[in-house]
Amino acid sequence: VLIVALPAPIFAAAESSVSITLTGLRNSKGHVLLCVTSNPKAFPDCRKDTQAARLVLNAKDVAAGEVTHVTVEGPGTYAIAAVHDENGNGKLDTVLMMPHEGFGFSRNPAIRFGPPKFKNASFAVGTEVVTQKVKMKYML
Repeated sequence: VLIVALPAPIFAAAESSVSITLTGLRNSKGHVLLCVTSNPKAFPDCRKDTQAARLVLNAKDVAAGEVTHVTVEGPGTYAIAAVHDENGNGKLDTVLMMPHEGFGFSRNPAIRFGPPKFKNASFAVGTEVVTQKVKMKYML
């Protein structure tokens, strides 16, 4: 499965696509790291999935309500993980194993101890545009 990010909201009918809106950023500093994967073993850390879509978005654009469009080849089951990388170091910072920066997942599952499982954040993608609204959460 090849995943390609598109900046424009226009898609061919044969493609599967996901429209992602991120809400709840506490500020517009840094970037938002976004990952879309179909690999349960690579969720939420997409570095383990060479075919995942990994995007770096400007937090100012996300805070302004810009919608991100991702096109995926072929229907399937996907999950989204997002990190508000406020200091721009390319990772989720933690303090005493608690996230110090914001995070969010598709389907907005309840967060208890650690990230959700793929099945709790996953959603089906067919041939129609699928919309996912991801609410960012902050622990500290």
